[in-house]
Amino acid sequence: MATVAAFTALAVAACSGGSDAGTDKASGPTTVKVWAWYPSFQKVVDLYNKTHTDIKIEWTNAGAGQDEYTKLQTALKAGKGAPDVVMLEFQELPTYQLTKHLVDMGEYGANDLKSKYVDWAWKQVSTGDKVYAIPVDSGPMAMLYREDLFKQYGLTIPKTWDEYKAQAEKLKTASSGKAFMTDFGANDGGFLTGLSWQAGAKPYTYDTANPSNIGVTVNDAATKQVLTYWEGMVNGGLADTKAYGTTDFYSGLGSGKYVTYLAAGWGPGYLASVAKTTSGKWRAAPLPQWTAGANAQGDWGGSSFAVTDQASDKEAASKVAMEIFGADNTDAWKIGIDEAYLFPTATPVLESDAFLKKEYEFFGGQTVNDVFVPAYKAIAPFSWSPFNSYNFNQLTTGLNQAIEKKSSWTAALDTAQTNITQYATQQGFKVQ
Repeated sequence: MATVAAFTALAVAACSGGSDAGTDKASGPTTVKVWAWYPSFQKVVDLYNKTHTDIKIEWTNAGAGQDEYTKLQTALKAGKGAPDVVMLEFQELPTYQLTKHLVDMGEYGANDLKSKYVDWAWKQVSTGDKVYAIPVDSGPMAMLYREDLFKQYGLTIPKTWDEYKAQAEKLKTASSGKAFMTDFGANDGGFLTGLSWQAGAKPYTYDTANPSNIGVTVNDAATKQVLTYWEGMVNGGLADTKAYGTTDFYSGLGSGKYVTYLAAGWGPGYLASVAKTTSGKWRAAPLPQWTAGANAQGDWGGSSFAVTDQASDKEAASKVAMEIFGADNTDAWKIGIDEAYLFPTATPVLESDAFLKKEYEFFGGQTVNDVFVPAYKAIAPFSWSPFNSYNFNQLTTGLNQAIEKKSSWTAALDTAQTNITQYATQQGFKVQ
């Protein structure tokens, strides 16, 4: 996780160019250096280079998530060594916007793409007419469930969270406590945020157009509602607490220990890769609602392509960011969907027959995107902070400590609120 010193150093770093990414256009194509960790990305790069004569992409996998961000921060501080185009998750964009290391692609025609994305996704990457990144993938949430185990234990598909808990109690009795309704991975800040997002939480009020002010309410009523609910599920023996990404978690998905998996749009492909022996047994259903008949949704994950201020040919770099997974780049998206498990943000891709009618063998031939696409379109706008690494660290650390000590989950949230407020003040923000 980012430390106070690392964040401060990045924030005060001078904005300077000097990348050797560009070459003389008269002597050949412009070289654009890209950092990304998307699966099967080499095929996408090869496709772009094959279909373009004016630009050549050089791709580097600089590590996923924080591994890449640490290297990027170092290069930006040094004023050299950063890529021209970089993959950034939505929650990380405000940090780099604040430090003025991202190019406004609105100057190179990016606003012409706005109509190809739903409102909430475009707002993740833009402020007014300034466009700091191009959305690529996202993570609308849904409930993946074991159809065979639902039949075995006499469960019905829950439409509300109250019904979900009732089915969990029924499962506990029917399985003699051997199966859990799901696993609650408290080590993943994105998962926690996605559930709170669905409940209407607004932990931060922040606009890069007014970067010195920030509203901090990570312990708002909606988030407390979510944590109180899951505290009851865990303490009642209805939900497990294995950390996501661990062997125990994978084992639970494959063995029938967990009968549902609250997943993001990339979850179907992920699940198919880690629980291969359960192929054909899973199905997808909408995420349960807090209010019957409502259509509130949350997002877990999502990434974009941004252009750094070290790009010597910012126009060429912007073209790559806009086109490589562009809304009309069907060949690239076939790779992204079939091999990289990406859930696209561009509506032309989302609404295509190739995506909506895609049958998933792992889900018994179900067209699961019929569930995820409506969820994506119903997501409400959401603001991140410019210090998300610290934010996620406070949430996950405090919550895991509460689980271990069996102390109040909402009290842990109040502690996070205090710590994050102090941190923001120390960084020079005016907390509202």
